[in-house]
Amino acid sequence: MEKSSFWDQKDVALKKVEELKNTKNIVEIFQKLTKELEDLSELAVLSGDEEDSGKELMFELDKLIGELDELELKAVLNNPQDINNAFLVIHPGAGGTESQDWAQILLRMYMRFAEIKNYRTEIVDYLAGEEAGIKSVTVFVEGQYAFGYLNAETGVHRLVRISPFDSNKRRHTSFASVFVYPEVEDDVEIVINEKDLRIDTFRAGGAGGQHVNKTDSAIRITHIPTGIVVQCQNERSQFKNKAMAMKMLRSKLYDLQQNEKKAEEAKLSGDKKEIGWGSQIRSYIFQPYQLVKDHRTGLESGNVQAVIDGKIYPFIEAYLKKEKKL
Repeated sequence: MEKSSFWDQKDVALKKVEELKNTKNIVEIFQKLTKELEDLSELAVLSGDEEDSGKELMFELDKLIGELDELELKAVLNNPQDINNAFLVIHPGAGGTESQDWAQILLRMYMRFAEIKNYRTEIVDYLAGEEAGIKSVTVFVEGQYAFGYLNAETGVHRLVRISPFDSNKRRHTSFASVFVYPEVEDDVEIVINEKDLRIDTFRAGGAGGQHVNKTDSAIRITHIPTGIVVQCQNERSQFKNKAMAMKMLRSKLYDLQQNEKKAEEAKLSGDKKEIGWGSQIRSYIFQPYQLVKDHRTGLESGNVQAVIDGKIYPFIEAYLKKEKKL
C-alpha cells in the first residue's frame, strides 16, 4: 500500500484495503482479549477471597471465553468465500399454508439473527402465500462472515406445533428448506454467455403501492444451460433489479461449479435433500414439549422462543466446530 502505484488499479487496491481491514479486525480483537485477560488476572490477585469480586470475575471470564470462542471460529473459517456476504433462500415444503407460515417464521428468525450480528439485510425477492406465510424468499445478508456463519443453516428445518390454521387444534409437522450462497467477487471467473440467458420482466408483487401496479420493473433471469432461475423485484429501477439478479446468478453458478468439483464434500451448499421426513438438520418442537434439537451435533435448547428470536449462534458454532474438528 505504500507503493506510489498502489491506486493505479482502483478495483485491485480497494480489494487489498478490504483485506487489510478484515485482517486488522481479527488481530485487534485478539489484542483486546489479551489485554482483558491480563486485567482479569490482576483483578483476581487484588480481590483475594472476596465473594462479590469472585462472582464478577466469573461473569467477566465467561464473557471473555465466549468472545475467544468466536474469534477462534473466525480463524478457521478459511474457505475463500466464508468472509463474504450471502444470499439466503427459504422455500416451504409440502403442507400448504402451515409450511408457508413456518417459512415466514424462519425468515423472521434469520432477520433477527442478522440484527444481533449487526448485518445489513435486504429482501431481494418475496413471494407471499395465498392465506399466510411465504412461498419463497431471497434475502441478501451483508456483513463479515455472513456466508461462513449462515452456510451452517443450509438444509431442512422441521417444525412440530399445534397449527393455528387447524380448527381441530391438531398437532402438525411442517418442513422448510434453507439454502445459502456466497456473494461472488467480480474477480472470481464465472463465465456467463448472454446468449444463454432468458430475461423476463414482470410487475413486482407486494403489499400495494402505485408503483407495484403500474411498472414491469421486476426481473427474472433463466440460465438456460443449467436451468437456474433467479429473480429480483425489490427495487423500483429495472436496471438495479437486473444487477442484483445477475449477482444472484453468479453466486448460484459459482456454487454449482464448486459442488461439481467437490460434490462429496458439498462445502458451499450442503446436502440438498428432499424437504420432508428424515432429511432435517434441525427440529423445533413447540408441543407437546418445547425443544430445539440440531440433528448434526446433538445440541439442544429448551428455550424455543429465544431460538426463534434469532439466538441461533450456539447451533452455528457447534456445527462449525464439528466440521472444523475444533
